[in-house]
Amino acid sequence: MRALILMMLALIAMPVWAQQGTETIEPLTVTVGVNHAPPYRIIKNGERTGLYVEIFEGIATRLGWNVRYREAPFRRVLRLAEEGQVDIVLGPLQTEERERFLEFVAPAFPPERRLFFYQTDTHRIEGYSDLYGRVIGVLDGSSYFPRFDEDEKLMKERAPRYENLILMMEKGRVDVVIVPELVGKYIVDRLDVTARISPFFVPGERSYIAVSKKSKALAYADDIRAAFKLMEMEGTYEDLVLKYLETESP
Repeated sequence: MRALILMMLALIAMPVWAQQGTETIEPLTVTVGVNHAPPYRIIKNGERTGLYVEIFEGIATRLGWNVRYREAPFRRVLRLAEEGQVDIVLGPLQTEERERFLEFVAPAFPPERRLFFYQTDTHRIEGYSDLYGRVIGVLDGSSYFPRFDEDEKLMKERAPRYENLILMMEKGRVDVVIVPELVGKYIVDRLDVTARISPFFVPGERSYIAVSKKSKALAYADDIRAAFKLMEMEGTYEDLVLKYLETESP
């Protein structure tokens, strides 16, 4: 039965190119919007890697797609997707606002807690109420959880990268930074910043491979899901997740 399912998935997720009589259909080329957010999306010296990128590259390989990347801050990536200038966004959380212009195709990335990093004891967050009166560093354009996102009484300082926010905390420009667990630990380790983690945290949600509703790739949503399922059944997906859990956490 397992072999049969794998064969069916492989057939569903065949490359877009195919022979139809004498006509050849060229492989689909998709533009993926990415921001530098290690270890998920690592943009360095012209190379793109990271957990999310490697998972999507695995899907694209199984579909026979050509992939090109467009780097921009996260808020800009979302705007480009809304305008139809990028086809794919890797890792956004699903929100009602984003559903206007994105199709959340596959919950391909593991859930991850949102942690509050701090340096000074007086900035330690024991509960939600402790956030009031603190200057909180947040990634521009990012979504964390509804109560936090919509709370206009909170003082939020925005920046295009989490590295900027951690350095702002070190310089005393923000009191705490809310950041996904792996990203925060990765950055603190790489920047050699002394930071502590508050006991209050936000449970993680799975994030998605999302497709712009203006993209031709939207017609292949089922193929993306099938290719992702194939990676799960092969064990490739689990291997990638473990690779980054083991090598990127301090």
